[in-house]
Amino acid sequence: MTEQGDPRGITLIVIAKEPVPGRVKTRLTPPYTSEQAALIAEAALADTLDAVAATTATRRVVALEGRPGAWLPRGFEVIAQRGAGLDERLANVFADVGGPAVLIGMDTPQVTPAMLADAGRRLSAGDAVYGPAADGGFWLLGLRDPDPRRLRGVPMSRPDTGARQLERLDGLRVATLGTLRDVDTAGDAVRVAAQAPGTRFAAAVRAGAR
Repeated sequence: MTEQGDPRGITLIVIAKEPVPGRVKTRLTPPYTSEQAALIAEAALADTLDAVAATTATRRVVALEGRPGAWLPRGFEVIAQRGAGLDERLANVFADVGGPAVLIGMDTPQVTPAMLADAGRRLSAGDAVYGPAADGGFWLLGLRDPDPRRLRGVPMSRPDTGARQLERLDGLRVATLGTLRDVDTAGDAVRVAAQAPGTRFAAAVRAGAR
């Protein structure tokens, strides 16, 4: 472990799904086609991985459902997701990687290296770090000492997911980050693209809207 407040020594995890048409971002269709939705998902994943790669994290991991593709940069370990529901898969990812670790998804391409570095610093100085999402879920979760019981059984993809997850962190020193919008719907995609106009994601959204 590094000095208190130093983000180095933190593992950064991206939990992701292979961007295959018809299997990712299905709520973007319509107005986008399945192929366009997959390209938008791939762009979001690539932007997210770029942000992770630009941090000082000692270890970078992709917890993947599917197979790696050309979107995977060098310097990342790839592990397979395990479990049925998302709560089990998240719990297993933290257990497989070990702590301290910060986990994000592939749905917030507006994330920056500075945001991730801040999460790492806060985790180094506490027990947990939590990033709330605008839809009531969370876009980031960090745990110093991952315990699967902190995640298993938390209802996912609901307006109260974030509140239920925070209940599981009771008794820990939790640092809360700013709220981000994750990309679930076409409306989300347009809003996030406007927030991060120079990203691959924004370019993919604009191309799909033509």
